[in-house]
Amino acid sequence: MPSSGTMDVAAFAPNVSEINGFKTPEWTLKGAQILNVYYEVKNEPFARLMPVMFHPVIPSYAMLNVTHYPESPVGPFTVADVRVGCRAGVRPRGFTLKSYVSTAAAARELAGRWGYPASVADVYLRAFHDRVVGRVKLGGRCILEVEMLDRDFIGGNDIQYVSSMHLCRNKEDGKLVVVQLDPEWTFIKAERGRPQLKAFEGAAWNGGDQLVPTWPISASYAIADTTLSAIRYVSDPNVDAFKGTTQIAA
Repeated sequence: MPSSGTMDVAAFAPNVSEINGFKTPEWTLKGAQILNVYYEVKNEPFARLMPVMFHPVIPSYAMLNVTHYPESPVGPFTVADVRVGCRAGVRPRGFTLKSYVSTAAAARELAGRWGYPASVADVYLRAFHDRVVGRVKLGGRCILEVEMLDRDFIGGNDIQYVSSMHLCRNKEDGKLVVVQLDPEWTFIKAERGRPQLKAFEGAAWNGGDQLVPTWPISASYAIADTTLSAIRYVSDPNVDAFKGTTQIAA
């Protein structure tokens, strides 16, 4: 029998954003720069980091993402996410604990359209000749600094990102729901490398002392035209995904 998440959703609710319904149109954002790093995390408290609808993965891991969008309807912005690996039914997914965005306008749109748990911070991404660096500063503190070293070219078909799951509150009825975001990517350039985590503050990412990175797994960097799609599924966070999920879009 697979295990399930044990998060107290009501206690986590102050950390979520309000979504303005489930019918937002997609955004196509050209030339996104994406740093994606996987790290194993401590196993024992891992189930507390996700609602009942999800099944924790073994071994436990977190996804650390920093993405720069040079063009968007609200101007250029950079967003950083920390997600925990899980399954919704049998599908691999990433449950987003927290997002930080470089501009208030972008944070507002990501929250209201797709339910990102977004706040404003100083978010930075830069590719150097020997490494790619992603960094988030909040109130003068560095809450995330991650690098990809030893850059090596690969094909875009070697990269497989997973869909993002966002716990949010529906503005219409006030209910807590999980929405699924399935971006699409057309890769222009892709690289892999060696991950290095130089700073991480779990509490700032709503992980507290339960989210402790332990061992590097992988790192990739890509440039891709990215479509933030319409919301496809909405789920009850307190019911298994097989039983509590409603399809919104094809």
